[in-house]
Amino acid sequence: MTMTPVTDLCDLHEDKLVYGSLRVLAPVFRSFGKRAAFAGPASTLKVFEDNGLVRAALEEQGAGRVLVIDGGGSLRCALVGGNLGKLAEENGWEGILVNGCVRDTRELAECNVGIHALAVHPRKSIKKNAGQREVGVQMPGAYIQSGEWIYADEDGVLVSQDKLV
Repeated sequence: MTMTPVTDLCDLHEDKLVYGSLRVLAPVFRSFGKRAAFAGPASTLKVFEDNGLVRAALEEQGAGRVLVIDGGGSLRCALVGGNLGKLAEENGWEGILVNGCVRDTRELAECNVGIHALAVHPRKSIKKNAGQREVGVQMPGAYIQSGEWIYADEDGVLVSQDKLV
């Protein structure tokens, strides 16, 4: 998928930035997947140090969506690892955006999916399936609703109420 760079999207849609229908996330995310650039409608999760719902979501057909995981910014364990990255690739997810940590970075780098997260942590999370799906989530710099569009590349992450052309 060829995507317009996020810098160009910002330039093309300055009016949306002014009015808030296009928002820029805080510059805190690092890229870990094979694809640094990705875009798609958001499917949201709110979890804390528990990736049971992350696996359940990635087991579904992604249909070009971006899984947005509000992990509360926890730096105490990873919410996505190599197995989940591969699952995302196999099931047609466009990307994963994690307000938290990932692990198995060598494996994630081989997954043909975009994966942006705050940091790396070697410890795995618990699996109690606690959390909420398809709810509004607070990510660093912006609130995101399911269905809003995510645009990410090496220069940052954008959230838009509508698909940008």
